[in-house]
Amino acid sequence: MTDAPDHACLRCIVSGTVQGVFFRVSTRDEARRLGIAGHAKNLANGSVEVIACGKVAALNELRDWLHTGPELARVRTVHCEPVAMKQFTDFQIL
Repeated sequence: MTDAPDHACLRCIVSGTVQGVFFRVSTRDEARRLGIAGHAKNLANGSVEVIACGKVAALNELRDWLHTGPELARVRTVHCEPVAMKQFTDFQIL
């Protein structure tokens, strides 16, 4: 990742039925398709945390996608906030 002005990082918390429905795998696939690096991990409260870094336009597409997620997911809320740039080389599932 780069500190270019058109790049940013987001931290999104996705809640609803998002664990056990391939949400993290699908998020990884979508992020990689968009050229975004970062990670997705399950949280103890049943939500999924997504850290995503890449071009702002791609991040906007991923944020929109998170509101629906994969077919079996039932997303209730998505809360995203900017975070400091992080150095990732790929998008991983944690």
